[in-house]
Amino acid sequence: MAKVEEPVPQAQEVLSEKASTEAALAVAPALVATSLPDYLKAYFARVRAGDSGVLPVVGGLIVVSVLFQVLNSHFLTALNLVNLLIQGAVYMLLAMAEIFALLLGEIDLSIGFVSGIGGVVAAELVKQQTGWPWWAAIIVALLVCAAIGAAQGVIITRLGLPSFIVTLAGLLGFQGVMLEILGKGGSLPINDKVINDVVSGNLTPLAGWLVMLAVVGIFGARMWLRDSRRRRSGLVAPPPSLTAAKIIAVLIAGIAVVAVCNTNRGALVAIRGVPWVVLVVLGMLALWTFLLGRTRFGRYVYAIGGNAEAARRAGVNLAVIRTLAFTLAGFTAGIAGIVAASRLRSVSTALDGGQLVLYAVAAAVIGGTSLFGGRGKALHAVLGGLVIAAIDNGMALKGYSAAAKYVVTALVLLAAVAVDAIARRGRAAGT
Repeated sequence: MAKVEEPVPQAQEVLSEKASTEAALAVAPALVATSLPDYLKAYFARVRAGDSGVLPVVGGLIVVSVLFQVLNSHFLTALNLVNLLIQGAVYMLLAMAEIFALLLGEIDLSIGFVSGIGGVVAAELVKQQTGWPWWAAIIVALLVCAAIGAAQGVIITRLGLPSFIVTLAGLLGFQGVMLEILGKGGSLPINDKVINDVVSGNLTPLAGWLVMLAVVGIFGARMWLRDSRRRRSGLVAPPPSLTAAKIIAVLIAGIAVVAVCNTNRGALVAIRGVPWVVLVVLGMLALWTFLLGRTRFGRYVYAIGGNAEAARRAGVNLAVIRTLAFTLAGFTAGIAGIVAASRLRSVSTALDGGQLVLYAVAAAVIGGTSLFGGRGKALHAVLGGLVIAAIDNGMALKGYSAAAKYVVTALVLLAAVAVDAIARRGRAAGT
């Protein structure tokens, strides 16, 4: 694999030429923010300039939740909320996979069936005739999906083919591979308890509280130390009161999630605890947030998505970064495929990879990721996936048809894209 070149010093201005004005607009108000009111004023100034962040999707999620609770009082029950988290896990993971392509201004239409390949490989390896241990089957399945992503990335970057065409071919081809592997039976059950428990298994109530406190403690410590270090260095950072408020908000959210999950959800047998799949989603969210936000690779991805030519002139190896991004997209799709197989306790040719990839793109865009590249976070995938799952779940509770679900999801997607386009115009006008 080729070495990623460091941007040469004289080209640093080229790498940031497109973002410099936007950065100045976003940063300048915060430089003088020494208190929470001042920082909030600066934040709303950025919102008025077109940088709305996660506000639209959070607001949309609240509106959707209130609406469906009014229509059906069972929507916000503990049983349904936990089911919503489980149903949305695949959408969230696939949206996180799609974000790696969208940040580059590309698209990956194959991740739905790549996830299916991951589930098929894992199921084939753990079946009785093969007898592989669950951990080895999962590792091989993820490596296969990563290799698929890498192969598509190489074709796109080395041959200069459009990602739309290459991954569309992947969508069709890997659907055929699934049909060939599963054969006439059309499905393959998974009897491995560990893989099945990824979705159906739960932490004990006590373990849920301990894990939540550990996660919030690590998150809070990192945020406090990071912001303190930036303030001491004279860099842009929120005031201590806002940092503390963010940590408290995360703690409250963690308490709410664990409390809901620890409520008995069983009718005949008590079912309590945080599902393991929630930890899988949170783990991937933390990993990809760190990768995109705190590493050189992440900075290069945003640079390419913002201005590929400027990044190339600055010495960034575009082919390597793009190939790595598609590799990570395939890897994450493989995790989504194993989660989907765990939920159904089988893999089947009934998997609709075409619909899954459309939902993944919709979730990422609804969450706040730009279709034009250069803007988006892993958190956007999780929030967008929750919105998609909430719409699907709420309409199912009311007994609406699949046609109605598609129409409503399409309208929400159009609204999200409109917000993104208006935000881009607002930022352009501000420059």
